[in-house]
Amino acid sequence: MASSTVVRVVPTQSVRWRFRAFFRDWKLVTGVAILLGLLLFGLVGPLVVSEEGTRLGAGEYSAPPSARHPLGTDSTGRDVLAMMVYGTRPTLRVGFLAGGIGILVGVILGLISGYYRGPVDTIIRSAADITLTIPALAVLVVLASFLRTTTVELMAVIVALFAWPWPTRTIRAQTLTLRESGFVSMSRLSGRNDLEILFLEILPNLLPFIMASFVSAVSGAILASVGLQLLGLGPILTPTLGLILQYAFEYAAIVRGMWWWWGPPTVFLMLLFIGLFLISMAMDEIANPRLKGAAE
Repeated sequence: MASSTVVRVVPTQSVRWRFRAFFRDWKLVTGVAILLGLLLFGLVGPLVVSEEGTRLGAGEYSAPPSARHPLGTDSTGRDVLAMMVYGTRPTLRVGFLAGGIGILVGVILGLISGYYRGPVDTIIRSAADITLTIPALAVLVVLASFLRTTTVELMAVIVALFAWPWPTRTIRAQTLTLRESGFVSMSRLSGRNDLEILFLEILPNLLPFIMASFVSAVSGAILASVGLQLLGLGPILTPTLGLILQYAFEYAAIVRGMWWWWGPPTVFLMLLFIGLFLISMAMDEIANPRLKGAAE
């Protein structure tokens, strides 16, 4: 018998080429630089700033910026710089945990829905569409209000409840297209089962879409967590950027002219969202090259 040769068709635009293109995009470079700078602020800051400043009565009350307190203190005597340094990591942890959970669920459901279609696709697609019509913030407020104590991890789980529909829709749409591609058909002819096709053939080609969806999910999760904390429904024992703004709102820092209390955390969050937005734009352009062509 003649030996059979399995021919596998490789997509013309490889995943490796796409990722190399990422790092030639000024949006990605700028976004990553901003994000790394903020991460270093939260990682290196504790080596310089003492955690004592995050405690009530640690310094003067409502003191403006000075050599002792570079960003001043709030009405409870806590150092604003110390609160920001020790609040950066919990804030980012909420975003990455909630975004990671949402993307994981979205990728699994999107792959299953787009590949198998039929009744399974109808159920998953309907669940995602229904969830998107629900006012997420209102439901999150109700859920958070029923909890006596809220931790960073618990808040991330609560926010993740509404972080999966958009990734599910995105991955489903791309899976529907890829399942009809030539390299997937050749994989079926070569005897690969559904799981091998999903995770070895289709999933690698979805990485740019997954990364773009993950960055957007992280940004949305951070925004939702800050919103909940402004309403007084977040963790109160762990310093976060949302907690700083919550106390600034409750103590009327804007009316009292205490710009150092609400200004720095607001600028920090703005830079964070700008960095994530630029990264998401770069990911979208790699996943959809026509977007880059239209922008140029």
